[in-house]
Amino acid sequence: MYKHNINLLPTQTNKNYEWEELIPKNIMSIGANKKWDQGYTGNGIVIAILDSGCDTKNLNLAANIIDGYNFTEEHKGDTSNFEDLNGHGTHVAGIIAASKHKKGTVGVAPNAKLLILKVLDKFGKGSVETVVTALNYATKWRGPYGEKVRVISLSLGTRNPNEDMYTAIKEALEEDIPVVVASGNDGDGNINTDEYRYPGAYDEVIEVGAVDDDNNIAPFTNTNRFVDIYAPGVDINSTFLDNEFAVLSGTSMAAPHVAGAIAIIIEEYEKKYGIPLREHDIYRLLRNNTDLIKADEKNNINVLSLK
Repeated sequence: MYKHNINLLPTQTNKNYEWEELIPKNIMSIGANKKWDQGYTGNGIVIAILDSGCDTKNLNLAANIIDGYNFTEEHKGDTSNFEDLNGHGTHVAGIIAASKHKKGTVGVAPNAKLLILKVLDKFGKGSVETVVTALNYATKWRGPYGEKVRVISLSLGTRNPNEDMYTAIKEALEEDIPVVVASGNDGDGNINTDEYRYPGAYDEVIEVGAVDDDNNIAPFTNTNRFVDIYAPGVDINSTFLDNEFAVLSGTSMAAPHVAGAIAIIIEEYEKKYGIPLREHDIYRLLRNNTDLIKADEKNNINVLSLK
């Protein structure tokens, strides 16, 4: 497995602000704050994050972590210790569901719940077998009050397809759990050439590419016919280790925007319809929450934009 390349840039961490002043531009650009004003914050929706773990003491995240499991050999193999030693998983978690704390930042779905599944070590390395085990765990997981995982987020991938991983993904979909996956960072800046990472390139998952502040496709993002949606992935400020914040770039940052948006969509439309949404309904509603953007003379892309 691989960890997307990340670029750590200097950020201010020593000033206290009211959280309303700290809504990142990427969160506003997808319209998340508009949905909050309508009363939709992903409240109680459980999102499983398969990554390097999470800083469980982070002030913006601690209250939203519902459970977790360590599938790596780190922390002496203690399955109950899913602390992040890399920072990548904590950053992803913050994009999804950093809470409205008075310092730092806020995520797409600030009242969602996070199931932290640690599958990558401090070097961002892991195995396909571990990811498969974690996917199956997420699908079968039940919370203290019978909660179920409603979205799975993966900001990771491998160059080669794997049948066991594919099967585990299809089993999640059978339980109406959409699987959101970063497309990868092997792009050449040309939308007309294809670059593939798995599981992103499986047609059944929601594959996410990255755009910048102006909705231009990021030069590093993988592009291929399976990319369903694009979301912010350039210079994204989010939570990091030791209650600090970092600005990172990658499709790793784009995918959690979509995972958080799905939590909001599920909350909104299940309240409106009064019944649980099926996976195909969630995908249809997600596509309805995009803007069609002209990428070049021949290609249009769907960019996340909550309505």
